[in-house]
Amino acid sequence: MAMLHIVNKSPFEKVSFRSCLNHVKVGDSVLMIEDAAVGALEGTSFSEKLKTAMGDVSVYVLGGDLVARGLSEDRMIDGIKAVDYAGFVDLTVENETTQSWL
Repeated sequence: MAMLHIVNKSPFEKVSFRSCLNHVKVGDSVLMIEDAAVGALEGTSFSEKLKTAMGDVSVYVLGGDLVARGLSEDRMIDGIKAVDYAGFVDLTVENETTQSWL
């Protein structure tokens, strides 16, 4: 049963993103929204942990939240896909359940 994990807190401020990655299963998806969008950046203290998880799960970031924080897609970790709100809806439909990490 595939699950969409929605994370909204920065991995540099809260532990919820790290907890999420400790609970994902093969085939799950992770969507970074709001302040969690900074977790998509290459070259941070968090990027290696996220890259390791990407071997088993699909990772997405809400593009508008990335832009709202002054960040661009060219600074993202390779393999992370930016989605818009319609893509967010598609992810909720494609996965059997969702889990929000607060």
